Amino acid sequence: MDPSNDYHFLNQILWRRVKLTLVSGVFEGVLHHVDPDKIVVLKKVKNVETGQNVPGVKIFFGHEIVNVEPLDEVEQGSVREKTSSVSKDSLNTEGTRMEKMKGENLKVCEPTSPALKAPIAPLLNDLKNSPSEEKEVTYTVIDQFQQKFGAAMLHIKKQSVLSVAAEGPNVCRHGKLYWLQVATNSRVYLFDIFLLGSRAFSNGLQMILEDKRILKVIHDCRWLSDCLSHQYGIMLNNVFDTQVADVFQFSMETGGFLPNCISTLQQSLIRHLNVAPKYLSFLEDRQKLTQENPEVWFTRPLPPSLLKMLALEVTYLLPLRTALLDEMMSDLTTLVGGYLKPCREGSADQLAGAQPTCMELPEELLQLKDFQKQRRERAVKEYRMNARGLLIRTMLHPKQSETATAGKEEKESRVSPNDTFHPFKEAGTSTLPPCPALEKTGSWISPSLNLPEGLQFA
Repeated sequence: MDPSNDYHFLNQILWRRVKLTLVSGVFEGVLHHVDPDKIVVLKKVKNVETGQNVPGVKIFFGHEIVNVEPLDEVEQGSVREKTSSVSKDSLNTEGTRMEKMKGENLKVCEPTSPALKAPIAPLLNDLKNSPSEEKEVTYTVIDQFQQKFGAAMLHIKKQSVLSVAAEGPNVCRHGKLYWLQVATNSRVYLFDIFLLGSRAFSNGLQMILEDKRILKVIHDCRWLSDCLSHQYGIMLNNVFDTQVADVFQFSMETGGFLPNCISTLQQSLIRHLNVAPKYLSFLEDRQKLTQENPEVWFTRPLPPSLLKMLALEVTYLLPLRTALLDEMMSDLTTLVGGYLKPCREGSADQLAGAQPTCMELPEELLQLKDFQKQRRERAVKEYRMNARGLLIRTMLHPKQSETATAGKEEKESRVSPNDTFHPFKEAGTSTLPPCPALEKTGSWISPSLNLPEGLQFA
């Protein structure tokens, strides 16, 4: 099969999972884009030889591809139905239905007295069997200014990117900030703001949080920004918000549509890092603890299981940012790849009439319009739309996802924490909603392919 046929054929199986056999490896993933020059872009990539998942997107070039084998799975609306095994001769596709969005049931909880610690013990005992607790993460608790605090400040100030999270009952201008978590590529610090007080900020944290040269990765920065501004006079600067990035990426993937809701950290990690739900159980455990006793984070000393929750949460943010950036930059990378070739590989006759100074939009860049059109057409088919014209996004529930797959032999390999990282315009009035309540919350195509009749892909 000639390259032109390869290109048209692969365009027919966009959004399906494929196996790429390369000169130096084998990868599986969702076929996200294919270029006429045999540049292939995959999402949700897995290295078959190592069994590890590759966050974000990965680009493969035609000269390194030996074979492309479609698998019996279709990617739909960010939700996939896995088969227990993959047969080369079996390409029956199984669609997924969009679940009806369920709103979060948020209730305001009155802070309980720190003395009411009775409900905490049984909840902490439940955490011992949590799968996420089996994963190790190294962290340093900073609860005094001698020794550790100064060393932590020196290390953090040298960073260009770090992740930040916060914990306490109802973190906002009217709530309380008990813990501030900061992670770099090599270390995790848990600052005990309850014990350190505002001096923790005046002695270095404020400078870091306001520093425009240090990028802070946060999931939903609104309430932490609200708290820091009104309680400590700190103006949070230079933030990469993974919740905002998730919406931006969704809009890009659907050709400009917006989702009807934002994503929790758990949902973002499942979607973009392909993290197995069992590794995220700690986030739901934390939500349950806060629901049962909002002052649980007031406990001193804080139990190791809770400290580990704080550390794991902030550690996930850095690889999540990397994956989101890869996805958001995939179109740019594809366009640049196509931009490199026309002049370099074109014949002298083809380039004879070309004008280097011509500023007319090149043909290679016009395909961006085609990308967007195809994605919009696909999105309209696969998503329901609400009265506001927003696409109704499937809600992911980590524990439900895990339960749904229980009893089945799991063939896929998902990312665990250790696979992904190694821990050691301004308005005159606020546009924020009310302060949040406490959450409960030859040819390289396999010749055996037979596409089902009538199957269409955007």
